[in-house]
Amino acid sequence: MIDLGTLVTPLLHRFDTETAHELAIHSLALGLGGHAPKDVPALSTRTLGLRFPNPIGLAAGFDKDARAIRPLAKLGFGHIEAGTVTPRPQPGNPGPRLFRLVEDGAIINRMGFNGCGVDRFCRRLARLHRPMPNGRMRGPTVPLGVNIGINKTGSDPLRDYPDLVARVRPYADYITMNLSSPNTPGLRDLQSATMLKELLDAINTRNPERPPLLVKLAPDLDDSSYEPILEAAIEGGAQGLILTNTTIARPATLHDPAARESGGLSGRPLAPRSREVLRIVSGLNKGRLALISCGGIETGEDILARIRMGADMVQIYSSFVLQGPGILPRMKTELLDAMRRDGLETIADAHGVDRPA
Repeated sequence: MIDLGTLVTPLLHRFDTETAHELAIHSLALGLGGHAPKDVPALSTRTLGLRFPNPIGLAAGFDKDARAIRPLAKLGFGHIEAGTVTPRPQPGNPGPRLFRLVEDGAIINRMGFNGCGVDRFCRRLARLHRPMPNGRMRGPTVPLGVNIGINKTGSDPLRDYPDLVARVRPYADYITMNLSSPNTPGLRDLQSATMLKELLDAINTRNPERPPLLVKLAPDLDDSSYEPILEAAIEGGAQGLILTNTTIARPATLHDPAARESGGLSGRPLAPRSREVLRIVSGLNKGRLALISCGGIETGEDILARIRMGADMVQIYSSFVLQGPGILPRMKTELLDAMRRDGLETIADAHGVDRPA
């Protein structure tokens, strides 16, 4: 595969961050993304009742409107999570609202769930599943997650989340409830154990049959908050958690002047807290829910460490944006090297070996 990270990413970084992002999505939608070789069986993993060709997923926020799912899958991701999609279209917050902190290996965003709304989103997903002339279904080629959220105004979470699940469930392999973006007022209040249980009950009543349901949590909760949230998720019939979303914290180690911008921080500075939340939740979870780790993952060693801590898979966003598609083959090579060093035949052999007792 052509190393598009080397060829294209430096050119995109000549533009402001949001323009570069739009150019990347548009180029991918036009089929200019390349095609990765097939993954080796050692990287295959199973969770949520699904098979994933490798444990590296693309986090929500990159392809908000499901415009480039199949091209993104061809780059070599093990799964794609599209969205966050809301019931109605909305422009999001005023710009500038997306900032690269290159020296810090980070991104700050305050996008505010900008997007096309669920009607147009689902029309695009429906086109993904059109049959080919030979009668076979097209599909996105790797498992597809859909990340759902509420509008900034006029929202009713107990109505909107069940309705969104009903709309996207014919097309999604799993669905993620985004309750943790810092850029929609009041959204993080929905993470309380009581409110989460009410939301899950409402979803189950409206959708007795649905794909696996995951909940994406913030890194900024008190450590003691994760246990009641975990138990509420299990009691409410969720199948997994994504740990974690972006943070409103600003570590003292940040150097870029853009660090003063408000919004959610992702990337390398989030890694220590993301690992700590995974450690806390994995010790409490004991394998009952699937766990996807997200935040500051840049190398194959990072991936193996998260899986050893109890993650079933990982997701990347900032490292992909900053380094480009070339990060995927590099991560896989590093991951396989780390597995061989540790005497692991498959990625499944690493799962949970360092989970807290």
